[in-house]
Amino acid sequence: MSRSRLPLITAAASFGFFVTQLDVTIVNVALDAIGAAFDAPTAQLQWVVDAYVLALAAMLLSAGAIGDRVGPRRAFVAGLVLFGVASAACGFATSPLMLILARVAQGAAGALLIPPSLALIAHAAHGDDKRRASAVGWWTAAGGVSIAVGPVLGGLLVETLGWRWVFFVNLPICALGAVLTLLVAPPTPAKPRIPLDIPGQALAVAAVSLLVGGLIEGGHRGWTGAPLLALVAGGLLAVAFVLFERRAAHPAMPLSVFRQRPAWTAVVVGSALNFTYYGLIFVLGLYMLRALHWSPSRAGLAFLPLTATFIVSNLVSGGLVARFGARTVTTAGVLVAACGYALTARLGVDSDLIQMLPGFVLIPGGMGLAIPALTSGLLASVDRHEAGAASGALNACRQVGGAAGVAIFGALAGVDAVAGLRSSAIAAAVVLVAAGALAARVRA
Repeated sequence: MSRSRLPLITAAASFGFFVTQLDVTIVNVALDAIGAAFDAPTAQLQWVVDAYVLALAAMLLSAGAIGDRVGPRRAFVAGLVLFGVASAACGFATSPLMLILARVAQGAAGALLIPPSLALIAHAAHGDDKRRASAVGWWTAAGGVSIAVGPVLGGLLVETLGWRWVFFVNLPICALGAVLTLLVAPPTPAKPRIPLDIPGQALAVAAVSLLVGGLIEGGHRGWTGAPLLALVAGGLLAVAFVLFERRAAHPAMPLSVFRQRPAWTAVVVGSALNFTYYGLIFVLGLYMLRALHWSPSRAGLAFLPLTATFIVSNLVSGGLVARFGARTVTTAGVLVAACGYALTARLGVDSDLIQMLPGFVLIPGGMGLAIPALTSGLLASVDRHEAGAASGALNACRQVGGAAGVAIFGALAGVDAVAGLRSSAIAAAVVLVAAGALAARVRA
């Protein structure tokens, strides 16, 4: 029954990924209006964005474990409800602090949407690698659509209804996703008798919070003092988490999952992809505004080829995985993206959009092929009852990788936008060549 409903279940699961990715981009265009409304300094506005990313990354591991224990469908619907409530709190915020705290709640609820949504797909497509790969491609494409739609929709809402509606718009999306899930997704297995690993989850949340927070603050305050202490403490807690999980009777993150090479390779390669992409997107924005002196609207339109190509390649990836296998498609996608970064390193102070297009097509084209393929490979390599925990680990590490990319590449571009873009693009190409070599070594 669930296989026959796979397209509808995929659509329902995609609502969760759509809304979590939407809130990564839609808020950026509202920051000036929020700052004017609250007379908020730049540092507070940055945390309006970063608080969401930090909470999302910190809670993903716990969300995967919770989803496996209460059942993916129940966890996913609860996540949609909580995301809607947190979005309403953001919209009704009366101070920057209230808004930042509501964004933390929104990020935590968003974490509860990603692993269970993938687990719903894994259960519905169990035993059918081709259909699972195609479904994951559609799920990933939903995120690409939301990233593309976010700035445009946000600008329209801010100019017509006000900044609060960039949060209120989430309410009907969450409601539709919850209703569709309850209608089409059958109840999924849960493991309620296994107790939650509270100490392990607390260590994971603390470690990721300190690592991501240290990276965010280090990017604009420097890599000494509090940011350095946060990174060191986060690293030590990450080591403590691994040691604790090795001995835990019921670990939040079953380390046995990563004894399989495809699983830990997917995490490493996925982190490298986010590190390079989010880092370079941040630097490209500075380059367009500071070096080319483009308007924000022109810069926003320039990014459309990135997002459009991402969507197309996401949808193509599933069919290619079914034909050639996850390893081949992942490796090819990573190396295609590396070529795009190498071409981007040639841009200078006199470059135009035509010169940017080759990189803007190859980067998302390669990533759009690789991400569904490595996600599908991960789900195929683990027991379906551990799909939530495994996908939680993958997406948590990807979020940390993205934060690291913004912090490190942003620091390179802080003095000279052109030199920063070139050095960041070269670094991204080198990182992805190494990631492609790693992906190629996975047994088919």
